[in-house]
Formats: sequence, C-alpha cells, structure tokens
Amino acid sequence: MLIIAGSGRMLAEAAFKAGLKALVIDLYADLDTREYALEVCRLPSLAVEEVAPVLDGLVRRYGVGRAVYGSGVEPYPETLDYLDRRMTLLGNAPAVFRRLQDKAVFFARLADLRIPFPAVSFVAPDANGGWLVKPMQGQGSLGIRRYSSGLADRGVYWQKFQAGTPGSVLFLADTHKACVVGFHTQFHADLGAGLEFAFSGLINHAILSAGQKVQLVGWLSQCVRAFGLKGLNTLDFIQDGERIYGLEINPRPSASMQCYGELLTCHIAACQGALPEALPAQKGFAGFRIVYADRDLRIPEGLVWPEWVMDRPEAGALCHAGQPVCSVISRRSDPERVEAELAARQQQIFNRLIKV
Repeated sequence: MLIIAGSGRMLAEAAFKAGLKALVIDLYADLDTREYALEVCRLPSLAVEEVAPVLDGLVRRYGVGRAVYGSGVEPYPETLDYLDRRMTLLGNAPAVFRRLQDKAVFFARLADLRIPFPAVSFVAPDANGGWLVKPMQGQGSLGIRRYSSGLADRGVYWQKFQAGTPGSVLFLADTHKACVVGFHTQFHADLGAGLEFAFSGLINHAILSAGQKVQLVGWLSQCVRAFGLKGLNTLDFIQDGERIYGLEINPRPSASMQCYGELLTCHIAACQGALPEALPAQKGFAGFRIVYADRDLRIPEGLVWPEWVMDRPEAGALCHAGQPVCSVISRRSDPERVEAELAARQQQIFNRLIKV
C-alpha cells in the first residue's frame, strides 16, 4: 500500500499494526516512519511534478496498486488526480476533495443544510469587524491570523472570529451513512505571526451535552450525503456554551485516529462501501501533542527517545522556531491526567534538546 502525506508516520504505523506493507512518500522520513515502512521517499513537496517520478519508481519495483492519502495534500489536488489515474485511491475522490476545498461551495452547502457556522466573506471585509483571514487550502490551522487592513492575500477567505472551545469529531462514511468514532477537544498553540491558531494536538474527550452530540451526528449524516464522503473524515467545530458551529471537514484520515484502536482496515472497508458493525473498544482516554520548537533547536547525537515520542527526527536535524519537533502521546484513565502528562512530556523533550 502506498501512503502519501505531509508526515506518513501515523498511517505507516497503522498499516504495520494491521499487517499491511507500506511504502511512504512524505516530507520528513522520520525515524519511526522508516521502522514501519518497507521504503520511505522524502520529497521537498507533494506537488505532482515531485511525486510522479518517485511513484512511478515504486510501482515498477513493488507493483503497488492502492494508495491512502493523509494531511498535507490540500495544496496539491493535481497530485490526487495523478494517484487516482495510476491506482486505486482509498479515500475520497479528487472531485469530492476539491468541493470541500472550495470554501464558497462548502459554506453555501452548509447554509442549505441549515448547519450554523461563523459568518464568512470572500471579499475583504471591514478590518474592524473581528475577522480572521484563512487560507483556502489550509491544514492544521496553519496560516490563520487575525485580519487587519492590508493583509488580503490571494487564496484566502475571511471568517468572523468565534470565541469558544475548538473540537472535532472523527467518523467513518460510506457516501450514505456516518459512523462516529469519537469526539475530541483540540489544543492550539500561539507560535507567533501567522501561527496564532496552530493545531497542536487533541484529546478524545469533549464536554458536550447529549443534545449537542445528537446535533453533530445529524450534521454528519447530512454532510456525508451532500458531499458523498467515504472512509475516515473529521468535522471541526467550535463550541460556545450551548451553541456549536461547523468550521470545516477534513476529507481524509486525521491525526485523531491514533487515539483509537486499529482503524485503517475500517477506513479501507468504508471506502469500499462497508461500514463496521462494531468499532474497536475504547479503554480510558488518549491524547497527543505536537511539540513545536520555541527557539532554534538541534537534535543531539545519541539521543534515546522515550517510547511515548512519535515522529522522531534524526540526530543532527535542525528545528527552527515554530517548526514541529516531534509528537508525544499519553493514555490514561481520566482526561485530566492525560493533559497533565502531555504537558510534562513536552517539557521533558525541551530539556533533552540542544538550543542553537
């Protein structure tokens, strides 16, 4: 199976645990990705002109005929077109992916479905109105910033800032029905200009009322049919007291799947039209946090990474301020212990690295 993503570690690990052999194209070739995959090809970008010759070589050497894509392909829909022509794409079709990336189409459809969302604009609004400027093809909340006059770039839209708790729901779909895997509370880190709302992790726990969960499940059912979604997807939302607002749909396996049991085979089956009769049993709570460099840091030689560290860069790698260093994970019996342990583990990582 071919895996293509900005970071392929999570999907490579999922494939390994499911007994599948993975070939990975990504941007990092982290140490643990190499452990889980037959071969890892590191590229400077996921643009089709970079991916095509590497993919052709993998097809010749391994005869690979199936592909799963993850986060990082958002700016490169042409790459999905190429994959779809070359092999069986286990995920949403490129046309579905494009519809969700076209924010004017997406929010118009939400309005038709009467799913509430913070007001959006596709022309520069009054800078004093409390707006955010967002990239059309964003990922991980990167590039979202508060809008002020003069910050109107191409490929962006504007959305009213909405206070509240950010969350998401991971679900499986078969183009007709949705099957909820879990609800999450998201973490965000303020990393400076253009990175004020950067996604930095989540926990598979959300303080939602029974009515709010029913409402979200109803939204998922509507969106699955409206967009023809299949496989693993997430809906991001923001909760403000009793009200919740839809923000976006990520139409591919998201980082939240690593908080659960084996889901990759469920993703594959759902893409082929079969939702699972039962999901993996969930014991306790799990969460992860992306460790961003707070200054320029170098990975020291001989560093022994703890077993709870993921996305491990190689020795000597330089991580500039604001860039991800690695991820840490925690599994505990209650969510408060998970959050506390994630914070402690993040600090342990900082203590081990060399300040440049």
